[in-house]
Amino acid sequence: MKTALVVRGGWDGHQPREATERFIPHLERNGFTVRVEEATEVYADADYMATVDLIMQANTMSTIDAAHLAGLTAAVRNGTGLGGWHGGIADSYRDSADYLHMIGGQFAHHAGIEPEKRIGEQSDNYLTHTIEIVPERRDHPIVAGLDDFELTTEQYWVLSDAYNDVLATTTIAARPFDAWQRPVVSPSVWTRQWGAGRVFVCTAGHRVEVLDHPSVRTIIERGLLWASR
Repeated sequence: MKTALVVRGGWDGHQPREATERFIPHLERNGFTVRVEEATEVYADADYMATVDLIMQANTMSTIDAAHLAGLTAAVRNGTGLGGWHGGIADSYRDSADYLHMIGGQFAHHAGIEPEKRIGEQSDNYLTHTIEIVPERRDHPIVAGLDDFELTTEQYWVLSDAYNDVLATTTIAARPFDAWQRPVVSPSVWTRQWGAGRVFVCTAGHRVEVLDHPSVRTIIERGLLWASR
């Protein structure tokens, strides 16, 4: 049996409990025993973390204690896999440079609909956009056999670096009312080797209906297994 640790919390708008419950059965079917924590204190338990093969994190817009972060980064560097989606991994601990360095991408923006159509709800940031599989990476086990697909949800613009292995991208349009003046290609799915550990990120997944999209769900299910020790 392998061991998976689920750490969830933060902003309720990302439905961390409902979202993670969608993938726990998948992990169990693939031979994992699963422990669920609603806070990051567990990361500081070095003896336990040494036994964890995979961390599935869904914790948005939070802060993390220095000891908890040190435990998390040490576990990944020693071979524990880390995976997640959307703000639960790419917008977790904005004030931690070490965390951002390990993840390889930080949420910066999601474009909105036309200003005159906004009503002050989450839907103000739901745009129809395409997730494009990187042609040269179509044989990667996380995206193999998948075609480009369309979503209507938040389109994440992330700040990233060239160390990522980018498997899919999305192109953010430049419209007359936007501050940027040309389209921007942003990574949507990537992996990152960190020490002996693997990191997997999928930026789609704002709410459970997005996670239920067949391609998004397939990417996340495969990505979690790929990241595991």
